[in-house]
Parts: sequence; C-alpha cells; structure tokens
Amino acid sequence: MPATPMSVSHVQDLLDSRARRLLRVLISQYIRDGQPVGSRTLAKQSGLDVSPATIRNVLADLEDIGLVSAPHTSAGRVPTTQGYRLFVDSLLETKPLSDPELSRLRAELTPGGGTQDLVNSVSGLLSAASRFVGLVTVPRREAFAFRHIDFVPLQGRQVLVIVVFTDNEVQNRVIQTARLHSPSELEQAANYLNAHYAGLSLEQIRQRLMTELEQARAAMDASMAATIEMAGSALDIGQGEDVVVSGQTNLMGLQEMANLERLRELFEAFNHKRELLALMDRCISARGVRLFIGEESGLSPLQGCSVVAAPYAHQGEVLGVLAVIGPTRMAYERVIPMVQATAQLLSGALNRDRPTQ
Repeated sequence: MPATPMSVSHVQDLLDSRARRLLRVLISQYIRDGQPVGSRTLAKQSGLDVSPATIRNVLADLEDIGLVSAPHTSAGRVPTTQGYRLFVDSLLETKPLSDPELSRLRAELTPGGGTQDLVNSVSGLLSAASRFVGLVTVPRREAFAFRHIDFVPLQGRQVLVIVVFTDNEVQNRVIQTARLHSPSELEQAANYLNAHYAGLSLEQIRQRLMTELEQARAAMDASMAATIEMAGSALDIGQGEDVVVSGQTNLMGLQEMANLERLRELFEAFNHKRELLALMDRCISARGVRLFIGEESGLSPLQGCSVVAAPYAHQGEVLGVLAVIGPTRMAYERVIPMVQATAQLLSGALNRDRPTQ
C-alpha cells in the first residue's frame, strides 16, 4: 500500500539529488513514451554511474512515499499525481516561447473584431497548438462599456436594438415595447442614450436609469419615462455562452482515454460546463499559470486529466480564464509557457485600440 500523500515540500526534503534526477528522467520518459519505465531504461537515460539494482532501490523508495506506482502488468513505474506535482513544481524546466512561436500566436489574435471572435479564436488556437482541449471563459458584458445604440422599428410594437460595446462586440436583440413608437421617437431615444450613457458599464447605466425613471415619473414626463423604460429593456442583455470549448475529439485517440465510461463522463462535463466554470473561477485571482493535476481539480471526470489555466485581462481587470485540458501525461514544459503566452497575447489584443471606460 502506498504511504499517505505528503506535502510537496515534505517530499522534497526526503529526496537526495540522485532520487530527484531519477524521478525527473522517469517522468520525462513516461511523458514521451507512455510506457512504464524500468530500472534498466533509467540506468541508460539518467547518466548516473549506478547499477540497476541501486536504481531499483531508489524506485522502491519513491514508491513508498507515493511519487510513483507499479502497474500490475509491468515491473516498470509510472508517475502518480503527487509525482507529477513534484515534477512540475520543482524539477521541470520551462522556457518562454520563441519569437517565431509568439509571432504565429499573435497573428491569430489580430484585434479589430469583437471579443467573442477573439475568444473563439483562442479556444481553437489552444486546441490546435496543444492537440488537446482548448477552453476559454467568455467575459460578462458588464465588463465592457457601452459605446452606441440604435433602435430600428419592426412590426407592431417590436423594436430591433443594436448595441455596440467598447470592445467592438455588437449585440442585436428584439424587444417588445409598451406602446407603438414612431421612427422619430426611436431616433430621439437612441440619441438621448448615446449622449448621456456612452462610456458607462451596463451596471452603471441600470443604476442611473432607475434614478432617472423615478424622477421622470415624479415630473409626469411620460415621454421621458417611456424612453427610459425602453432603454432598460434594451440593455437587459443576457450573458449567452459562458465558455467556449474546442477540440474535445482530440482526447478520443489517447491511450489514457481508452476507457469509454471515463470518456463519456468527460464529454458530459464539457457539454454541461457548469463544473468547468466553477473550476475556472478558482483561477480568476491566480497570478500567471495555475495547474490542476488529476484529482486536484476536485472533478471526477477530470481525474485522469491535467488542467493548465491562466487568467486574461482588459485594462487591468480580469475578464476570464483560458485553459488547456489534456491527460496527466502531457508535455508540461511546452503547454505551460504556451498557455501563459496566449493569456498575455489575448489580454494585449483586448486592450489594443480599445477606448477606456
């Protein structure tokens, strides 16, 4: 039976330089090949002048403290979640992306479209670059200031509302007004809102509308009250999709995902998204990349997966989180800097050429 898991710092204190080197080589080899690593392989790959018997003793010690385990069908060892955690926290060497890699990512994130377009691009970009699942949470509309509004009369009391935000996102919706409005009345209402509310967030607008509606009613200004009520309906904008997920099918060909029941649970989690959103919310205040390995996520469908996540921001305010989800046997030295760089590039694309609120 493996020992009760200890903290990473405690485990580090138990390892000498030889054990740390062998663990690093074992995990790196397993990530590359996906096969349990034996003592003879470690003797060749580690560069240490020690016998396979000595390595077997070290492996037994690593197993006793819960860093590796031995599958039933092999004499080799594979990393445990705690082993991966120690590897990532203290043994892994990551390098920033090269200039050509950064240029390729930056070319995919050219600003000018709306935020939704950028988020969709990033989700697919992360999936393609990692060959796993790319995930990006969508910013709430409240995070961006209102820039311009237009009202277009439709049939009866229906009005098409076109709202433009400062992040270049455009949202259209049809509302039902309390009474018929002439085109000139709709134009007057739009002019009023554009003149008095441009540059404010939706929450700020709602608060001011409530105050002004009370004042208009008190003054018996029916025309003004109707305008403000229509504005309230027009700017009651729903969130829409909360998270964009790309590349789910990339997991189907991986040997770690050969269990159909596990794969089904994972796809259900991607479809329902609520638990994924809760996990991403835990990364909102993170500085840089945050990593969940296996059961660290607290989500049963992700027990065999790792989540590499980082927040992205607009004008210093965190808007959401992007992530790569793949098997625990992933190339962390490549995925971690890629996620970090993509979060920085997305933040830059959102901030570039956007007016302040």
